[in-house]
Amino acid sequence: MELLEILRKWKRNLDNYFTYRRTFLLITIVFGLILYIGPSFFRWLSQSNISVEDIAERCLSDRLTAFYFSAEDFNANIQHVPLRSGEKLYIPYTGNGVFGLHVHPESPILIRNGRILSLPVNFHPIVSVASSMGSGKPHEAVVVHYLNGIVYKYQCYSSGLYVSYQYYAHRTLPAIFVQDIKITNPTNENFSLDLRQLKVTDWPTAVSQTMNFEHDSGNHEYEVFTGLVKVPSSNDVVAVSIISKKLTQLVQVQSYSSATIQVLTAVNYSEPISETAYATWKDIVEKQAMDHMRRAVSRANRHSFREDHVNVWAQLWSTGITISYSKASDAINGDKINATMYYILSQVASPLHEENTTKQKKAELANSLFYAEGCFGGYHTLQATNLWRELSTLDDVNTAVSLWLLTLEKQGCHNLLKAGASGVVQAMVLSFGALRFSNQHLEFNIHPKYLHRDYVFRRLNYGNMTHVNITVIVQEDNKAVLYVALDRSDKSYYACDGGCLDDPVLLGPQKKMFPVKLTDPVTAILYITYDKQHMEDLRHTIHLKEIVE
Repeated sequence: MELLEILRKWKRNLDNYFTYRRTFLLITIVFGLILYIGPSFFRWLSQSNISVEDIAERCLSDRLTAFYFSAEDFNANIQHVPLRSGEKLYIPYTGNGVFGLHVHPESPILIRNGRILSLPVNFHPIVSVASSMGSGKPHEAVVVHYLNGIVYKYQCYSSGLYVSYQYYAHRTLPAIFVQDIKITNPTNENFSLDLRQLKVTDWPTAVSQTMNFEHDSGNHEYEVFTGLVKVPSSNDVVAVSIISKKLTQLVQVQSYSSATIQVLTAVNYSEPISETAYATWKDIVEKQAMDHMRRAVSRANRHSFREDHVNVWAQLWSTGITISYSKASDAINGDKINATMYYILSQVASPLHEENTTKQKKAELANSLFYAEGCFGGYHTLQATNLWRELSTLDDVNTAVSLWLLTLEKQGCHNLLKAGASGVVQAMVLSFGALRFSNQHLEFNIHPKYLHRDYVFRRLNYGNMTHVNITVIVQEDNKAVLYVALDRSDKSYYACDGGCLDDPVLLGPQKKMFPVKLTDPVTAILYITYDKQHMEDLRHTIHLKEIVE
């Protein structure tokens, strides 16, 4: 009996042992399965409630996030396709003063005709990527970033595939148009995509040939198109040669991978010539276009290739204006100001920054930039409503650019305009405040009644070594005061307020405050000069009756 009891106890212990072990094994197996299939299951569960529209929209939002702060500061313009509520219809445009382009698949290259880039050459360089596997129509948005001179485009498909584009007319290699395209496939499917480019349409005089350029450890085929373009209202023609990379029709993108495509286009053309001279100029412009392309492909893979372009735009924007936002219906705000400046600068060359400009020529251009006497001689342009036009079409842009350049030229800024884009941006900022270089001094000629908003006029050139910053602050009593500081200077500079009745104030890197005085007769509200004696003499030549307020 005692032995039987021992056996029963031993059996119970053995059963318990195997139960615990089985339980432990079962838990281990279940935990392993959760680790193995859990992430996929929860991902499927979380995505099961997301529509294909949401996937594309989320993708597009992720791409645009990097630009939101710039858009808030009016340094970039974001527009969806189609346009959404609150977005500004400013056309996506790139240019460098040699050629320009409305960034659209059907848009031709535009070359110079007089002051502006308005003569179309019927070569359409824009490359588009399209899915041929039923991914539907993509969600699309375009960003024009004014500060770096690049147009971005994004296309997001419901499958998760997306395409990123960057377009820019290169600033230091001004014959080169760059298209950088990246196709990203984060899915587990392989995709075959179409590459589309219109190229030549309705250019009957164009002849084409194929040639190879060596880069990226191999020879690559490029197409050369050369022909003439007639100049409107003239018997002259322009000889034009365009070289662009020959593309494959399809690109394969494997799952969980990406593909990059860079398309370079060289644009070269003559001055207006007689049609009889075309045969001679045809070979010249074609050879020059080939030289431009060789130079571009030899450095296109370097990091500095894009950075050189971006740095030029950054230097151009180092001079500028900041203005407080106004909700008045007719107010000109930062979005319109920066967009207008961008379009104008895109149609003006920057020879001071171009690689093919000789040192001697750059020295001559610099002298033009430093000699601003007489600029700006007119009414301050922020109140000139005729200059602030709609910018929703190419004709709008060309009209605005032409009118601005004509105004600056005729209002005493012709020397600055000779310096190219660097001079144009200086002239525009001077015009915004009716700031004028006149007889050994810079004067701020705006009427006090217009100083109901805050302004910052940034880095105005005074000579070749001095940058002036002028700030207008509207105080709580709605009266404005001025602050003046120098970024750098090569000598002592002095300032006085309206009428110059007070002693000249020595300027430096720290802001100096000046009251805004309304005088009778009305005079400038601020004078700046390096000649202290000249400033002391001014008080005897202004002939004030009184300080009104």
